[in-house]
Amino acid sequence: MKNRILIIAITTVLMSSCVSPKVYKDLEGKYTTLKNENGDLKNENESLLSAKNATQNELDQLQTAYQEAISQRDKLQGDYNASKANLDNLKASYSALEKNSSSAIAENVSKNRELLAQLEAKEQALEAEKSRLETLKSELEIRSNRVAELESMIAAKDAAMTALKNAISKALVDFEGNGLTVEQRDGKVYVSMENKLLFESGSWSVGVEGKKAVMQLGSVLADNPDINVLIEGHTDNVPYSGNGILKSNWDLSTKRATAIVEILNDNPSINPGNLTAAGRGEYAPVATNDTSDGKAKNRRIEVILTPKLDEITKLLNDM
Repeated sequence: MKNRILIIAITTVLMSSCVSPKVYKDLEGKYTTLKNENGDLKNENESLLSAKNATQNELDQLQTAYQEAISQRDKLQGDYNASKANLDNLKASYSALEKNSSSAIAENVSKNRELLAQLEAKEQALEAEKSRLETLKSELEIRSNRVAELESMIAAKDAAMTALKNAISKALVDFEGNGLTVEQRDGKVYVSMENKLLFESGSWSVGVEGKKAVMQLGSVLADNPDINVLIEGHTDNVPYSGNGILKSNWDLSTKRATAIVEILNDNPSINPGNLTAAGRGEYAPVATNDTSDGKAKNRRIEVILTPKLDEITKLLNDM
């Protein structure tokens, strides 16, 4: 549904605006990049969860097979012990009867040979079961180690994002409560800055205080090169009424997101390849547009920080 709304909005902008083909093509490229990256992140997250569940299921199956093998081994061991005790009894009887009857001796000899054959067969079965048990145990250990390694890597990523969230909160402590919030959810860190901190109404020029906040955020990002940074511009549902090259809230939100990217890109320690700008217009509100307070919350820039998952993906491919 969201994708249909996005396509309709873009079509409306194309039909109604006088934007140059180059500007439109840039916006269209940024939208396509954002859409592809969003799909890749969803697919990658689903693949990670699916692979973890599959690995856990294999681990559970190996554990069940391992327990069954132990039960079979114990049963064979019990049969073996009973047969050996029976053989010992027959040997004792053989010794007693040896003095009394040659026919009894012949019968016991036959029984002894039969029991010895059964005993050898059970010994061979027991050895085969022990070997299978060792193989299952080895496979179980390998799977357990890989699951533990995967869980450790995921935990490390979560810990790194928590540390990043704390570092950003510390760097922006002077701005929190003044239109800026920092949250961690779904393995990502979200930095939300209301427009009152960044822009004048209808403008995409970042003010002094806003630029200071963005630069301080950039100083933290510069120390974390393995983080993808998505900057989203959002507006309320009041139609854009300004003049010039912008014709809609969609244009305005994109221009504001790009302005934040340009400030971050001025930091030479930040890899430009980690930065993505996107305009969402009024189509992703966080509050009602029926009140002034709600509209103020919807007019915002969201910086979404996502860890790179190359190591986890490689481990899953090796399983």
